[in-house]
Amino acid sequence: MKYRKLGKTGLEVSALSFGASSLGSVFRETDDNESIRTVHTALDAGINFIDVSPYYGLKKAETVLGKALQTVPRDRFYLSTKAGRYGADVFDFRSSTIIASVEESLQRLHTDYLDILFLHDIEFVESAIIYEEAIPALQRLKADGKIRNTGICGLPLSVFEEFLPTAEIDAIISYCHYSLNDTTLERILPLIEEKQIGLVNASPLSMGLLGTRGTPQWHPASQEVKDICKQAAEYCSAQGEDIARLAVQFSTMNERIPTTLVSTANPSNIVKNALWVDEPINVQLLKEVREILKPILDQTWESGIPFYNER
Repeated sequence: MKYRKLGKTGLEVSALSFGASSLGSVFRETDDNESIRTVHTALDAGINFIDVSPYYGLKKAETVLGKALQTVPRDRFYLSTKAGRYGADVFDFRSSTIIASVEESLQRLHTDYLDILFLHDIEFVESAIIYEEAIPALQRLKADGKIRNTGICGLPLSVFEEFLPTAEIDAIISYCHYSLNDTTLERILPLIEEKQIGLVNASPLSMGLLGTRGTPQWHPASQEVKDICKQAAEYCSAQGEDIARLAVQFSTMNERIPTTLVSTANPSNIVKNALWVDEPINVQLLKEVREILKPILDQTWESGIPFYNER
């Protein structure tokens, strides 16, 4: 496993990180014992950064993850969770809510500090509430030693262009913008590097776009994007290759992307993903898949209030 510095956070994180959303049964019904084994397997495979949120499975993911980590020395892993989003349409970024949310998360996770706290999907509220309520709450939590680093996450890249120049932020999570079908994250890499922001890339499979099963009905991408991504996955399958392998390798091979989150509640899946990171990528297949994806490259979808989607 490769390890890279996460901006100015002082953390040296594995190129592949573990996203614990699957532990909350958000993609399928999961067995808690298998989920716990998956966490332990991820750590044994060299993964040292785990991300979760109270939103995932309505606190279930945090609860199951907490059980898994109870038996693991705290210095074996870095841990982040989130605050501000608690349901599909439930957002509360008031300072008092964030502070209370962190206290509850710490109890569920059986730890007394977080390596990073991310404000979850801030594009859904006006920027004033983030500046006036949420970010001061992060600073207070950091001063109190409850969190070691502050962060924000969201889908539109304009979120980061808005906040990184002016707000005291240590890290970000960006998702679905550095994958086989969308590399627009490169647009803001100079800003991220200038500010020494710890960059966490998430969803190398673009929330299921890059797979042969087809995407779930709720996926916000256009039908054209869904169809062409599925076509690329089926092409890989016809060559005896798994597009997931290509996607994970593509996202983790870029030295400017410190770490990429993948989520699973299956121990064998996380082992495969970890092994892929150290295997050479099929350069010819990558070229052919990117050619298939060319008509929809860098196409995204709207998320949050209009302000962040019109820039």
